[in-house]
Amino acid sequence: MQHAHILAALLLVGAVGRAQGPGGGGLPNVPPTPPGNPITAAKASLGKVLFWDEQLSSNDSVACGTCHSSSAGGTDPRAASAPARIPGPDGVLNTPDDIVGTRGVPHLDATQQPVWDALFGMDVQITGRWSPTTITAAFQPTQFYDGRANGTLVDPVSGAIVIPNGASLETQILQPPVSGVEMGHDGRDWNTIATKIAGATPMRLAAAMPAAMTTYINGRSYPQLFAEAFGTSDVTPIRIAMAIATYERTLISNQSPFDAFLRGVPGALTPQEAAGEVVFRTQGRCLACHPGPRGTDDTFRYTGVRPQNDDLGRFNVTGNPGDRGRMKVPNLLNLELRQRYFHNGQFTTIEQVVDFYNRGGDFNAPNKDPNIVPLGLTPQQRADLAAFLRRPFTDPRVRNRTAPFDEPVLWFQSNRVPQVVGVGTAGANGKVPRVAAVEPAYIGNGAMSFSIVDGTPGKKAILIVSPTLVAGGSVFQGALLHVPTSGGTIVRIGPLADAGANTGWGRATLNLPSNPALVGQTRTAQWVVIDNVSATQRLAASNAVQYTIF
Repeated sequence: MQHAHILAALLLVGAVGRAQGPGGGGLPNVPPTPPGNPITAAKASLGKVLFWDEQLSSNDSVACGTCHSSSAGGTDPRAASAPARIPGPDGVLNTPDDIVGTRGVPHLDATQQPVWDALFGMDVQITGRWSPTTITAAFQPTQFYDGRANGTLVDPVSGAIVIPNGASLETQILQPPVSGVEMGHDGRDWNTIATKIAGATPMRLAAAMPAAMTTYINGRSYPQLFAEAFGTSDVTPIRIAMAIATYERTLISNQSPFDAFLRGVPGALTPQEAAGEVVFRTQGRCLACHPGPRGTDDTFRYTGVRPQNDDLGRFNVTGNPGDRGRMKVPNLLNLELRQRYFHNGQFTTIEQVVDFYNRGGDFNAPNKDPNIVPLGLTPQQRADLAAFLRRPFTDPRVRNRTAPFDEPVLWFQSNRVPQVVGVGTAGANGKVPRVAAVEPAYIGNGAMSFSIVDGTPGKKAILIVSPTLVAGGSVFQGALLHVPTSGGTIVRIGPLADAGANTGWGRATLNLPSNPALVGQTRTAQWVVIDNVSATQRLAASNAVQYTIF
């Protein structure tokens, strides 16, 4: 039996011709690294801070780590609490072609202020694909589901080639911060980003940080951290990309039971998991696409998750008709920690994924992978396969978020996020106005935005910001109305813009002074629309948001 066990491990690793690690299996500790960006401790530490700093986004609400957390196996941890669902090609929400993506920023104009978006209104936008894992992404020759980030790193400012090959991580990192959906605003460029980071206090918005990160920053500025990592204090787009890529090259998951199995460690798998491994190699046909220590061959395949033309995938990069609908084969590491599966976030459990492959996919096309056929697995075989894909592929360091997978507590995870309170009253348009505030209330924030949606178009509106808590508010037609006392603010805007469908919207921006005395103070913000609803009601009120200044 021991010989059979070792043979199976060698088959899994040998399928890609890479028997790595001290025992002949598993991943090495150092991934492929381009000569133009060697790994150093200082650069990796800087990259970690940049990866987790929400100030990298236009409105300080989204970090790289917001959508790529170890708690979710390197993907978005927010799907379980509030799935971000958008209509698929049919344009109708809550139908089978819906896409579960990841939440980004509201549509922001060139002045970084929220504007009405035809699809999302004033709410945060949602990406068209589910977030792939960043853990062990350093071994992939290309990044993104369609592989559009290749190994050639081009300076986004000068257009010069900085690293000719092997730099897919650096190339990928340059895209989300300038995306108007994910992290950016209209017209945002990398010079703007670099200037912002140069003047930012590292991790200013985090609610808590690992001790090692606090020790590393030690009160220093970003230019000082860049000087340590690169020799001079210049904060440039290329250096930001290189630092974050270096950090990502430390995220190597290679201490799972599966790694122990590949090294021939007896008892690495339970009896059920071992039975599932046999199904994985044989009747399950999994090994055709998921070989090696990462459980992927990094190829692009159409497997019938959705109709071929719903998302053209690799075709958008190559223009090759045979690539229509093809997506990169994901790795299997830490699979059980992920909250969604496939590029459209269609499934929520490993069992659903196994059932999908057992039935041979859901859709067909001429380029559908020949291994995606009905498998005829018994219920026990499916259960065994799911068991093999769960615990064996989970690195305990990732599960427990210990170094190098330790993480800060970001603003969006804290009680500093504005909380919706109270209810509103309908206006003459029959709709209840609502307030939206998605930015951190930190002292020195000169542009904290409050938006109003669903007011009556053409009517004027008043934003009331009061230090009075909900308990001190008065009731107005069922809505909590907070009249400012000392320290309050009233902002009048109008008329509300018409977004169609009798929906009015507007926004107001507040300047939070850099006054330490404000820290810890609570504010309540609510909109009132001057709206002749009836003979006895001249006003319509939104719900409110409460936030604490930090």
